[in-house]
Amino acid sequence: MATETSLSDVFPLGSRLNERGRLEVGGCDTVELAREFGTPAYVVAEDDLRLRARAFLQAGRDSGHEHFHAVFASKAFPCTAVLSVFAEEGLWCDVASGGELHLALAAGFRPERIVLHGNAKSMTELGMALDVGVKLIVIDNFDEIDRLEGLLAERNGAAQRVLIRVTPDVQGETNEKISTGQADSKFGFSMDDAREAIARVGMIEGLKLEGVHAHIGSQLLDLQPFRRAAAELAKLGDFPVWDLGGGLGVRYTEDQPAPPSIEEYVSEIVEVAAAHGLAREGRLLIEPGRALSANACVTLYTVESVKDNVSRWVAVDGGMSDNLRPMLYGAGYEAHVADRFGGETKCVLAGKHCESGDVIVRDALLADPKSGDVVVTPATGAYGYAMASNYNGVPRPPVIFCSEGDARVVLRRESFDDLTARDVPAEELAPDAG
Repeated sequence: MATETSLSDVFPLGSRLNERGRLEVGGCDTVELAREFGTPAYVVAEDDLRLRARAFLQAGRDSGHEHFHAVFASKAFPCTAVLSVFAEEGLWCDVASGGELHLALAAGFRPERIVLHGNAKSMTELGMALDVGVKLIVIDNFDEIDRLEGLLAERNGAAQRVLIRVTPDVQGETNEKISTGQADSKFGFSMDDAREAIARVGMIEGLKLEGVHAHIGSQLLDLQPFRRAAAELAKLGDFPVWDLGGGLGVRYTEDQPAPPSIEEYVSEIVEVAAAHGLAREGRLLIEPGRALSANACVTLYTVESVKDNVSRWVAVDGGMSDNLRPMLYGAGYEAHVADRFGGETKCVLAGKHCESGDVIVRDALLADPKSGDVVVTPATGAYGYAMASNYNGVPRPPVIFCSEGDARVVLRRESFDDLTARDVPAEELAPDAG
């Protein structure tokens, strides 16, 4: 997937510095975007999303595997407009809650292209999935088998295709908080329990076991663990459907090593599945999340203050409420003044929240930052909006789509009124006078 850009690949495809030295995303000047829409703001290059989706599907076609499906892990960017782009491009959708299922349906995903995940699915969520007819439910535990059996009995002969999620005791090299394939995990069945689960599902009328699923972790830059995971899955028998999860990593800063390309990743997964028994006519699913959306987005901030307390502290109008990953995972990002790239002033880019850990970039190199400057952090399109909160009563930012020089709001900025919109009226809270 070759696309020319004058900036590193941590920025959205097609990004450039324009004649005024300002960052452009999707043909839009980010300083002007900040003035028009305010900050903080998530700015998404719509064409980037589309190109990455097409690259996954083309890689699947090039692999020669007839029934290959890229299933967007919606938890990465659960925004209706983002999901709509991927639905239009022909992807499937992975949801892990009733809310994500609601978003996927609203975005235009047909139920037969939706896969339901989750380690603690409620009766309500399972019932919702059965009622709308999702393609696959990925069973995570024995309690879920019992719940599905009861729900299907209530529906008089309804049927549901399922996968068994397996924890293959395989770990990729990643942060422990996003590692999921180890034996001691909250997700899936152990290998021994998976065999029992397969047998139990086979005895329940209405449950049709299609195959197995494994996800070993996220932000993986080495593809070898997928081979080990596939070898474990193959021990469970022959199935017409394999789902090898997601996990392909991305680059967050220019000095990080480049991840495998989409084409390399898909080719490896197809080869791994074939080598361990999945027939060419079988159905092969993968679940990319951040690899589809992370680098398609940048976040814009406005500098509120600059001061020297040993370090130079540059405080902006957002932070952990719009990007929790640095605080949660110690995730690294880079930052730039949007109209002065190439800075050499070492700064701590800090958020506005009342937490010492609210730091966006610990060692940012900025060009003499001043109050009022627009600062941009790239690669925020995965788990930024998804984990956004109202900490300190801060309204969540908007999502702005940019394409060919046109910008539009696809998710509005929250207001202060939104913070109280769900409050119970005071008169209903008051105790009875009598």
